[in-house]
Amino acid sequence: SGEKRETQLATVDHHYRSTGQFPVPPEIQPNVDFWRHVYGIWSRGQVAIHDDEHMGVIYEVVKLPAPIQQGYTPLQKDLVQSRANYHRARVRGLEQRLLTGQPLSADDKALLAKFEKSGGSRAIYGAADRVRVQRGLRERFRRGVEISGRYDKAFREIMRAHGVPEDLAYLPHVESSFQTNARSGVGAAGIWQFMPATGRVYGMDVNGAIDERLDPIVCANAAARYLSAGHAKLGSWPLAITSYNHGKGGMMKAKAAYGNDIGTIVKNYKGRAFGFASRNFYAEFVAAREVASNASKYFPEGV
Repeated sequence: SGEKRETQLATVDHHYRSTGQFPVPPEIQPNVDFWRHVYGIWSRGQVAIHDDEHMGVIYEVVKLPAPIQQGYTPLQKDLVQSRANYHRARVRGLEQRLLTGQPLSADDKALLAKFEKSGGSRAIYGAADRVRVQRGLRERFRRGVEISGRYDKAFREIMRAHGVPEDLAYLPHVESSFQTNARSGVGAAGIWQFMPATGRVYGMDVNGAIDERLDPIVCANAAARYLSAGHAKLGSWPLAITSYNHGKGGMMKAKAAYGNDIGTIVKNYKGRAFGFASRNFYAEFVAAREVASNASKYFPEGV
């Protein structure tokens, strides 16, 4: 039944609610669709092997052997690594055949067409260095939707009070899956993932005795203020949302180089710190909003 549901959801010609506030330009539609699959379709037992720049290029979705748990078993880790290495070798071979004018197999031509559709005629070059793996997060996201029921009403009231779109209440799905004591490897904490310094700037106590970054309501107020200021400075919600990950200064540089169209920025901007996470942050938000606001469709087993 899981496979049937996956096929139904995946084959729908998907139209995102591309409103004036949260547009989905063509350049990022494959990114949004990728994260929609990660959040609402692919389970923890599935691992997508894909191109980290041209997100429409998915080489394979590996089904992990049991047992399915939080981390990988040694057998699962070896399987994922060997499949990723297989696809690296595959695209490296194709690139070599193209450079030396050798004949292409049917498999080569199909893969090349996938790249051309996703990124143009030169997208295949360097693809071996862009092979990335992403495990499905469906169970974690579903749990996040359940937890969000405690906060959604309060978060929306806070967003409205600060004059920002109330759907920004979906942002913690991207940041933390609503895990209240989530901590990142770089030191961010809480549902809204504030760094210590940023938390203090927004008036939070962050010290050895107390850490207000773990208070979802305090942080929702701070996030609304941050996003409001980001929008005032950058002039669009996609850029303001991306600044939540990349910083307002970083997004000002991106805007200076490519204007305020998020599609053009994601496709072309090569800022020093504008890596995979920053490039995908807005697309993840749009995908999270899509899945969370249609929970009964994505989680028919119930939330």
